[in-house]
Amino acid sequence: MKNPTLLIAILFFTSCSKQKENTPDCIDENSITTDFVCIEIYQPVCGCDSVTYSNSCYAGVAGVTSYDEGSCGN
Repeated sequence: MKNPTLLIAILFFTSCSKQKENTPDCIDENSITTDFVCIEIYQPVCGCDSVTYSNSCYAGVAGVTSYDEGSCGN
């Protein structure tokens, strides 16, 4: 990855988001990967786990099964 600082910032941002209890089908553990390349365009999505991800790609590699466009509410 060309800019690891950006990835660290994104991961920090998403990990600091308020989390609710995950619904049973919210995270597909088979889809979670650490070997990925996502676009670096900020188009936030709110995952079913109430975490704001930078874009749908980051939600997907985190195993999120569904999301809504935009940041999660506070």
